[in-house]
Amino acid sequence: MASASLSGAAAANPVTPLALDPSSTPNPIASRPAAAATAAPRKRTVLLLDQRPHPPTPTSRAAATPAAPASQPRRKRPPSSSGRPRWLTLLSVAAKNAALLAVLIYLGDQAWRWAHPLPLAPLDQAALAGYNARVDDVEASLARAFRGLQLQLEAVDRKIDGEVGAARGHLAALLEDKRLALEGHLNLLDARTDDLNHALGGIKEAEFLRKDEFDAFLTEIKETLGSDSGTQLDLDQVRALAREIVMREIEKHAADGIARVDYALGSAGGRVARYSEPYDAGKRPGGLLAALPFGAGGSAGDQSQKMIQPSFGEPGQCFPLKGSSGFVEIHLRKGIIPDAITLEHVSKDVAYDMSTAPKDCQISGWYQAAPTETPPSPAAKVYALTEFTYDLAKSNVQTFEITAPDLGVVNMVRLDFTSNHGSSSLTCIYRIRVHGHEAVTPRIASSLP
Repeated sequence: MASASLSGAAAANPVTPLALDPSSTPNPIASRPAAAATAAPRKRTVLLLDQRPHPPTPTSRAAATPAAPASQPRRKRPPSSSGRPRWLTLLSVAAKNAALLAVLIYLGDQAWRWAHPLPLAPLDQAALAGYNARVDDVEASLARAFRGLQLQLEAVDRKIDGEVGAARGHLAALLEDKRLALEGHLNLLDARTDDLNHALGGIKEAEFLRKDEFDAFLTEIKETLGSDSGTQLDLDQVRALAREIVMREIEKHAADGIARVDYALGSAGGRVARYSEPYDAGKRPGGLLAALPFGAGGSAGDQSQKMIQPSFGEPGQCFPLKGSSGFVEIHLRKGIIPDAITLEHVSKDVAYDMSTAPKDCQISGWYQAAPTETPPSPAAKVYALTEFTYDLAKSNVQTFEITAPDLGVVNMVRLDFTSNHGSSSLTCIYRIRVHGHEAVTPRIASSLP
């Protein structure tokens, strides 16, 4: 420790009493050079450290006690050589006091200003008027800018409305074109669907041979040709038999053209009951009877019977009705359940004018009891049998199937045509045929509605 070492050094080199005598001690400041000269041989560092105040230790106190006499006075501490100059201390104190005084003066001034506020300066009217004028100019400028912006927005709105209207019109036109094109495709699809349904109906009506029927037919052919069942048929024999069958079918179709029973045929008992006004009736055979608006039909001289007789494809062998619309009522040979209606016109290959052919037609039927029939039949129920259009692009003999459900027995059939193929003066009816089958029950009256 530093204190112990310093005390030991002092004990090893004791200071003489002459250096500590206060009577012989000169002024510290005046005798500093002499003391420095006197203490030159000593260690300067030890003497300087010994002058610092240190707490006394037991060892140093014990070592110093026998060396110092009891009556020796306390030595004054020399001034520290490391302290600041007095003028610098005074200057620091004066600066601090000055700063404190400035702070106090500032706080007092602020308190006085707060307690005694200054009166407001009078307003400058000219400056205020100029300020108001500037504010008015700014408001007018803003109003003009707002008006211009509003005009621009209105112009933009009108332009947008015009463009939107043009786009809407263009889109509507495109949609209309697409709609028309789609309707055309749909109509074409409907026509093809009708053709397909007609073809499917024909396929359904076709009588295909089953295996057992074909085997029976093959056996019949072999028996006809005189061949054994185990022998193979000769191709020439099959051709001869097929030719014979075809000729029979041709003869069968040549008898009536379509190989279906006609219950309206005049020679079989059918007759024309009524019809609309004939064309130029006064100049045609039949006299006054044919000139009536509704002919009675059925007499030998009545030309209306041509509508239920074979015309053999000869042009002019028809019954003309006045105008492009009219009707014909036919009494069948007996009551039947109708299956189909056939309308015949002259072939376009030999016709002079096809505009007189009927076009849009409606067929209806009912049962008309005879006056002598007992018991009396109830009120006749009229059946809407079918509607069709006579197509000039197809065969001149066109058959239309009746698909109406829940049909009863009818013996009266009415043809109503509402248009023809162009003629406004007359419509020619060459032949009307009614096909069907007889009722299963023995009495017709039992099948009545």
